[in-house]
Amino acid sequence: MKKLILIFGLFALPVAAKEGPDLSTLLMKATFKISGPKMNMSNAKMIGTCFIIGRPIPQDPNWSHFVLVTADHVLKDISGETAFLSLRKKVDSTYVKMPWAIRIREKKKPLWTKHPDVDIAVMHVSLPKEAEVVLLPMKFLATDVELKKYEIRPADRLLVLGFPLGQESNAAGFPILRSGVIASYPILPTKTTKSMLFDFEVFPGNSGGPVFMIEKNRSYGGSVRLGNTTQLIVGLVSQERIITSQSQTPYELKLEKHPLKLGVIIHASLIKEAI
Repeated sequence: MKKLILIFGLFALPVAAKEGPDLSTLLMKATFKISGPKMNMSNAKMIGTCFIIGRPIPQDPNWSHFVLVTADHVLKDISGETAFLSLRKKVDSTYVKMPWAIRIREKKKPLWTKHPDVDIAVMHVSLPKEAEVVLLPMKFLATDVELKKYEIRPADRLLVLGFPLGQESNAAGFPILRSGVIASYPILPTKTTKSMLFDFEVFPGNSGGPVFMIEKNRSYGGSVRLGNTTQLIVGLVSQERIITSQSQTPYELKLEKHPLKLGVIIHASLIKEAI
């Protein structure tokens, strides 16, 4: 079985060590651009963001499968059976791009799993062993337990990775890091709220990007936790909040869209459910 995995690509890797780089560095290495021909639009390209999470192998919990996580509409809007990941590999001490094709449909049937209630898609993928991929453990996906414990609340600052308008942070294809604050309430219970608003302008290409928190010396439980760093993936980017208005003239009905520069973030607990 291991020989087959090496021939066709890696489905699994050891999970990241419990102690090591901060979550922002890990996510930089685990987040990739995903693209393909846009559905029902000739000569147009669909671009989104995805990240890789490790799903533990029951027979050996020290190893995990590669699970690609993104927004469901990103995969739906790519036509055909193949999507392309902009992976990266190291040549000497430099990162270079490494395009990699993945199957997303088999005879028009989706190969990914959609969460039944929200805009989340997950799928097992095979990745080449030479690709530089950090396999994030599922413990980083915040559930209601963590959100309650760390008292995640409106005005908390969050970070987000993505490829706005397809742009990359450098020639190696790493994502762009941006930030904003939680802009809605209540957050819990996530099974009911399903999403929250994030003060962050969403561009095409941001969909599917991980949203996370890194905060040192956070105050919760009635005290300041000096020397501790809170690190959580709180969700992924689904879409921008938009208001549509209409106006009637003697000759036509006009529809106008007004972006509010607010991102809709699907909770990480629902990502964990889908996986």
